[in-house]
Amino acid sequence: MKIQKILISQTEPTEKSPYSDLEETFNVQVKFKPLIQIEGVTVKEFRRQRVEILSHTAIVFTARTAIDHFFRICEELRINIPESMKYFCTSEAIALYLQKYIVYRKRKIFFGSGSIESIMKPISSKHKTNKFLLALNNNHKTDLSDAFIKAKLTYTEAIFYKTVNADMKKFSLKDYDIIVFYSPADIKSFCENYPRFKQNDKIIATFGSATAKAAEDAKLNVTIKAPTPEMPSIKTALEKFLKQQQQ
Repeated sequence: MKIQKILISQTEPTEKSPYSDLEETFNVQVKFKPLIQIEGVTVKEFRRQRVEILSHTAIVFTARTAIDHFFRICEELRINIPESMKYFCTSEAIALYLQKYIVYRKRKIFFGSGSIESIMKPISSKHKTNKFLLALNNNHKTDLSDAFIKAKLTYTEAIFYKTVNADMKKFSLKDYDIIVFYSPADIKSFCENYPRFKQNDKIIATFGSATAKAAEDAKLNVTIKAPTPEMPSIKTALEKFLKQQQQ
């Protein structure tokens, strides 16, 4: 089977595409088209949750998007966050992003090395008396709240943004030989946008075990899976597959 076009279910990079080497080496065309999009909850939707932001003494962020929509909601509700508020972020990159909204050096900011476990260590050892607000999206995993329950900490979950399906009505899959999915939400959007999809000879690639399971649950035959010890990324997995096709 001659592979000519690959569809990546993500937003096109603003800088050089990580897949440009594949395009040049294997003479394929890579197209980016996100299947999901992020929307902030409205003030009305947030109020329905009955969450009092200022009744908390610490906020936990696991994504920069959460920071954007947290401060947007605060602005729309005219809430002034006190300097005494503590911020806990799962990574340094997320913590540094707070500089967009606050004077970084004057605030109490803590960050982990990328995992939930890494930020739970300082929380459970030195800050357990705080009342935590977890800034989440509507499709969040339970890992964070599970960790707070296990540590017996006081917390509230609040949804500040949501993942919704992108409108794919005018986008045809006809010419694509490989379709790459990065999340279970991608699979959900795909199935709802293309309820009559028949895979036939199209190749399905997935990143992450949860995405692969969602694809298989949707009766899709997954040929390419990442990450693995040999193929830590979708790019390396695609490269191996394309090499095999040339042999």
